[in-house]
Amino acid sequence: MVPLQSAPPSLGPPLAFLVVLVVGGVGLGALGSAVARRLSNPVGKYRLLYLGVLVPFALLSYGVLALLEFGSAVAATVGTAGPLGSLVADATGLLGAGVVWLAAYAATIRGVRAVRDIDLSTTTAVARMARYVVGVSVAVAVVMLPLRVGSGVSPLGLTIVVAVLLLVGVGASPWIVAALRSTTSPDESVRDRLATLRNRAGLDVRDTLVLDTDDEETAAAYVRGPPGYRRLFVTTTFLDRFDDETAAALLAVQAGRVRTRLLVRRAGSATLAAIPLVAAVAGWGPRWPLLGSAVGVVLVGFWLARRGVRAADDVAAGTVGNDAVADAFERYAEVHALEPTRRRVPNPLSVNVALGDRIDRLRGR
Repeated sequence: MVPLQSAPPSLGPPLAFLVVLVVGGVGLGALGSAVARRLSNPVGKYRLLYLGVLVPFALLSYGVLALLEFGSAVAATVGTAGPLGSLVADATGLLGAGVVWLAAYAATIRGVRAVRDIDLSTTTAVARMARYVVGVSVAVAVVMLPLRVGSGVSPLGLTIVVAVLLLVGVGASPWIVAALRSTTSPDESVRDRLATLRNRAGLDVRDTLVLDTDDEETAAAYVRGPPGYRRLFVTTTFLDRFDDETAAALLAVQAGRVRTRLLVRRAGSATLAAIPLVAAVAGWGPRWPLLGSAVGVVLVGFWLARRGVRAADDVAAGTVGNDAVADAFERYAEVHALEPTRRRVPNPLSVNVALGDRIDRLRGR
């Protein structure tokens, strides 16, 4: 007798659900944008809309598409199987959720453009976000591949694989950011200015790349990479809108984050949380206690990250002065049309400290 084989999942139903989710994302984004525009501190409310509503909706969409086997249906349709089929299925499922996120995000661009008074076209914003979504989806699918093909791997071996992948991702972040974003090398005058600012800030990096943010006017600077190959990323808005005093203070904060190993704290927490999470997914123990352990590790990691943020501010204050750092934070908020928020009780689900609380803490010292 020939053994019966289950038929591959049909692509029709999950594709129909994807269309419904995309339409729902557009509606949710438009409704959330309309509400955020009418509230106080609208820029802050848009950030809350993204993190508290649209991202969870995209994650929910991923769960729905996974239950409907959307990725597996696509893999079967294109005729892939084995590890390649698993990779295609995971990447497609993530991209499906990414399409829902892009639809919801696109519906908010007009409102963001109005509250920040910037000339950012919806097409440009969505194209840049799409590049990021594709890159992250492929990267996550690659990380998930050992879980899919790890039936013959020991629990310890598979956990080590996941931990190594996470740590490699942090170490390779200078190249990952450059691949996901459009970057240029600074010209001679900008290079000289940055060298002076880094010297004042006590920031030691190997090189610097500039991100073009003239449209969205996002003034940011951050350091990525392992010791010996740390790369500074600065945006064009950062260079254009901040004077040397402000820029040096903000770079001093980045130097403080390097010195306090803030990124290592976050990566280490993610790695430790991955151990019980992998065990729960693979069925190597009681699922709910293992998931509870993962959540506990994450919460402790968030607390350590917030301590790291404050410690980095202290390092920056020791380099350029308390008032200089506080003034720089206020200027940062002004450029982004952002009202610094303050919290009586720290948010246990956040890796950051409210900007207003950081300013008050520096002023109080």
